[in-house]
Amino acid sequence: MEKMSRVTTALGSNAISGRTMFCHLDAPANAISVCRDAMQVVVAGRNIFKIYALEEEQFVEKLNLRVGRKPSLNFSCADVMWHQMEESLLATAATNGAVVTWNLGKPSRNKQDQLFTEHKRTVNKVCFHPTEVYMLLSGSQDGFMKCFDLRKKESVSTFSGQSESVRDVQFSMKDYFTFAASFENGNVQLWDIRRPDRYERMFTAHTGPVFCCDWHPDDRGWLATGGRDKMVKVWDMTTNRAKEIYCVQTIASVARVKWRPERKFHLATCSMMVDHNIYVWDIRRPFIPFATFEEHKDVTTGIVWRHQHDPHFLLSGSKDSTLYQHMFKDATRPVDKANPEGLCFGLFGDLAFAAKESLISSDANRKPYPGGDRRYPIFFFKKPDPTEQFAHVSSALSVFETDLDSNRMDWFVKTAQLYLLSGKPFAELCDHNAKVARELKRPQVSTTWTMLRIMFSDPANLTAPGPNPILSKLGTLPLMNSFSMKEIGSGIGTESRLERSKGESRQDNIHLESGNLHLTNNNEENEETEGSEGQAEYMFGDAELDDDDLYSMEHDNQTEEQEYILPQEAFQLRHEIMDNPSAPEHLQQDKADSPHVSGNEAEVTCLTPIESFSLISISQPLFSPHLPASFFCPIVREMLSYYAEQGDVQMAVSVLIVLGDRIRKEIDDLTQEHWYMSYIDLLQRFELWNVSNEVIKLSTCSAITCLNQASTTLHINCSNCKRPMSNKGWICDRCHQCASVCAVCHHVVKGLFVWCQGCSHGGHLEHIMNWLKSSTHCPAGCGHLCEYT
Repeated sequence: MEKMSRVTTALGSNAISGRTMFCHLDAPANAISVCRDAMQVVVAGRNIFKIYALEEEQFVEKLNLRVGRKPSLNFSCADVMWHQMEESLLATAATNGAVVTWNLGKPSRNKQDQLFTEHKRTVNKVCFHPTEVYMLLSGSQDGFMKCFDLRKKESVSTFSGQSESVRDVQFSMKDYFTFAASFENGNVQLWDIRRPDRYERMFTAHTGPVFCCDWHPDDRGWLATGGRDKMVKVWDMTTNRAKEIYCVQTIASVARVKWRPERKFHLATCSMMVDHNIYVWDIRRPFIPFATFEEHKDVTTGIVWRHQHDPHFLLSGSKDSTLYQHMFKDATRPVDKANPEGLCFGLFGDLAFAAKESLISSDANRKPYPGGDRRYPIFFFKKPDPTEQFAHVSSALSVFETDLDSNRMDWFVKTAQLYLLSGKPFAELCDHNAKVARELKRPQVSTTWTMLRIMFSDPANLTAPGPNPILSKLGTLPLMNSFSMKEIGSGIGTESRLERSKGESRQDNIHLESGNLHLTNNNEENEETEGSEGQAEYMFGDAELDDDDLYSMEHDNQTEEQEYILPQEAFQLRHEIMDNPSAPEHLQQDKADSPHVSGNEAEVTCLTPIESFSLISISQPLFSPHLPASFFCPIVREMLSYYAEQGDVQMAVSVLIVLGDRIRKEIDDLTQEHWYMSYIDLLQRFELWNVSNEVIKLSTCSAITCLNQASTTLHINCSNCKRPMSNKGWICDRCHQCASVCAVCHHVVKGLFVWCQGCSHGGHLEHIMNWLKSSTHCPAGCGHLCEYT
């Protein structure tokens, strides 16, 4: 208590004041340290070694310790520390492995006092004992720690961690004989300076190098460590085994960690790379920094609180060649910018929503208490400083549950299992997938597949397998499109045929002058087209008559000749059209003897089913009859984006695979990769491993196709000698026995092998399954009761 009073008096007589300020340095800084009275700071680096005075408005350079025409490597500093008991004593860790002490009381320009060159590699850290004036500790890249007595010319003890390089050493603030050391292999060791032969305790603190450590100034058992795994961990060392009590996840490797004075749960950190900011964390709330200093433009290399009992001033040096004094009241508060509302969907469609209580209308009758929990009366507490606490936001969480039946994903699983993505012609794939979607009551998806078939199929290839004498010859016929009449209904008829008006067998000729195409049909009747029976087609031809000259030809009975008339229900105003009156007369002249129409300039034949359902030929196409696949690509691209935005990546990926090169170039690789990854993730969640692997195999994205190429090597041991199989055959090169022999048939298993994990015997899957139908004992005769899952 007396010591605390003296410190308070000292602070009262030398009140620390100032503002946020900075100065430019001659070179990047590697480390900084402050003197005991908090009025001077030393900056050390590869090419800088200076002392600055901390005045109220600015930094003032007081002393340059790099003297001489050609400064040696002893001036190239990796670390520096100012003794907290002797104000004129400094120590530096040189990059050439030297430990150098400096006496500022020397009258000469060169202040170097002692030089220790016992380390073989770079010294990473030096540390003075907090109460012992002449004791100095160093940690080096060579894996050794050395304790020096400044009254002697060499080290008094050497500590070997039997490990990789030492990154930090720190004397305990409360325990006189204890110091902690952190290593590159992730371990932290505690040593007693009286026992240099072996550490007292060792534990693995991080995955990867531990770059820094710091003892809590008030709680003797707390040790903070920071590592390359981007974590800051606080350990309770008072127990028999080191216990992790707090953990803070940062966004970059942690290079420095320093406890904040007078604040038990606050510590400051800076990063080794990527992140230039300095963060102050409240370890009780590790998910967001309590305060942030964002002034530096490059990596911060050193941080130190200005006074060991003043929490309001922080000093920092950086690779951007600046030295800063930060006032805590000027720090950025990330929590002020954090979103106090949260929204998240559960796996089964439940929705969780968190917001301020004042915004929840359902709790309008309940008034939030501004002082916190009413169980603790406010008069028991002293009003806290608002700048030293997190903003208090009281939130309410609402969970909206959905009907399980309405959000079942059975359709997703069945669709993934039943869809065909390859192995058949494009039209058949589209028809099959449309049928699957229709049976699962997804009409929009079904219609999409049908439209894709219409848009991207070759009209000449829309027939079902089998001879089709007319349509098989339409490969060069300029058809605009062919629409299946499958969905029209039962009133249209069960089949479409071409029959003659006479009973005799005659040759029917269809002549289309446009394109000089001549088609000949010698068969008795036309086969059914692709799809179910009862299918007919609209054919848009290329004849040269006017648009209004629409002709229809009814079926002629074999015994009685019928006149050609238009169906009345289709065109009621047929005979009022007077644009080309000669056409009906021309038709009347030839109708008596011929089932086909002849003309000098154009010949058009319209084919009619038995039930008088007219097939219409339009003499002039509405637009260009040949539409390339690229014509539909913008529409399909928008459609795929729509499905993906709706969350149906299954449809987007399936169409992408089925269409292949027709659409792949229209969508950028990053978007495709995102769709594939999302769909594969869903498939694996539902344990559809085979479908997932098929999607990966059919993908053309390099980032996707490599997913099933990793971890494919299977290392096996010989079943006889139990040693690893080094060759690629079935014979062990050590014991010269077959590695995997079926216990039932005694042949080598070259395919799927199943074995009992109890006795290690097994064989062909089918043989073992048949054996277990009649016996539960091992077929190898070992007597084990085998169990298979």
